[in-house]
Amino acid sequence: MDKFLFLVTGAVVVIATILFISFLLSWPVYMLWNGCLVDAVTGVKEITWLQGWGLSALFGLLFKSSTSTNSKG
Repeated sequence: MDKFLFLVTGAVVVIATILFISFLLSWPVYMLWNGCLVDAVTGVKEITWLQGWGLSALFGLLFKSSTSTNSKG
């Protein structure tokens, strides 16, 4: 039982750390959108930090570089 509790606690810590880092890395998207894009493009509204996080996640999925190495031999 102690090993199971240790594994669950470790998984929760890892997930919380990943979420914290993803929110931290979404801060530049939020700041750049509101600081640059709103003034430069007519009709673009300011976004919240959570929307910046969503945009970061979406852009990560859409523009993820996928390289495959096919080594024969």
